[in-house]
Amino acid sequence: MSTVLGLGPQEVGEVVSGLRPGAEDPLEAFARGVWSGLAEPGDGVAGAFVASFGAAEALRILQDGAPPSPRPELAEGFERWRPRLDADVARRAFRNATRLGVRLLLPGDAAWPSGVDDLGVHAPLALWCLGEEAAVMRLSRSIALVGARAATGYGEQVAADAAAGLCDRGFAILSGGAYGIDGTAHRSALASGGTTVAVLAGGLDRFYPSGHAQLLQRIAVEGAVLAELPCGFAPTRWRFLQRNRLIAAASRATVVLEAGARSGSLNTAGHAAALGRPLGAVPGSVYSGTSAGCHRLLREYDAVCVRDAADMAELAVGPDPAMTLDGLEPPGDPTERRVHDALSSRTRTVAEVARRAGLAVAETIGALGILALDGRAVETAEGGWRRAP
Repeated sequence: MSTVLGLGPQEVGEVVSGLRPGAEDPLEAFARGVWSGLAEPGDGVAGAFVASFGAAEALRILQDGAPPSPRPELAEGFERWRPRLDADVARRAFRNATRLGVRLLLPGDAAWPSGVDDLGVHAPLALWCLGEEAAVMRLSRSIALVGARAATGYGEQVAADAAAGLCDRGFAILSGGAYGIDGTAHRSALASGGTTVAVLAGGLDRFYPSGHAQLLQRIAVEGAVLAELPCGFAPTRWRFLQRNRLIAAASRATVVLEAGARSGSLNTAGHAAALGRPLGAVPGSVYSGTSAGCHRLLREYDAVCVRDAADMAELAVGPDPAMTLDGLEPPGDPTERRVHDALSSRTRTVAEVARRAGLAVAETIGALGILALDGRAVETAEGGWRRAP
């Protein structure tokens, strides 16, 4: 087509260049970005339409105003999408995204979270990313930690310990940036030096909840914040529910740490179950209403009971082959085990390892030497230690 929403090929290239430097097909990238604002998240009719014709051609057909098929669902889709076909809104969304340093991710990109492709025609047409693309790439080894906004001290403690322990085991933490369990999981991952990614229900120009603006900004600096909708789009209840499908699809497993009987986290759990993703739930007191949702998942939806990071890691990747048949005690020297458990994929000093293991420095040094000989620990040039890959 000669123009797209009034923009010629050169103008389209200029608009896209700030979001996708060196893009091979700026027209298709621009069209997918536009489509992310035309269709609501999870619109399967739009997904099938774009898959059939390509984003740019589908946009041209929509501009012309005549559905290419008499199918009623496509005609209804045109009725939904055409009122949003606004050149000024699209330009403003791209301009604001460029100003904020947002990147536009498309299917097939190295940083595209391939798990979302399991959503089929309901998969996102594009994703807007603020932060490190390397963090998004780590979603292939991530666990979603979700739960109640009105979390108790118990739920927040479990979330903090779980996120830290999973980061130490090389997992990224995925969540929704909300108050309560989500925020605690994100903060713990950051404090542990791990990777965390937040998925928002609105555009990246308006962090929600506003009380987590500083937290989300920090996640954008040290990890990444993703959105399916362009800048200028506000979060709504429907968009929160659709956002949850991305959290479930992009991660290796979903764990609900604390949830009431009507918690939105149960929606995320439902998406995980529908996708065949491993689903875990942390039990709470039978007298606690804030754990009623977790207990329902365990009773009615075949969720796996998980207690800590070790259980959650096993949920995602299977049992640890180092465990004995009775599953109670791993083999080897207890001191070496404690030191190995205190190591992580990031470098730690001997003093840090000793403190985490609860051992004297001399004991720790001896155990580290044995672990290095066994190929289970690596000493860095600076004298630090980390767990062997």
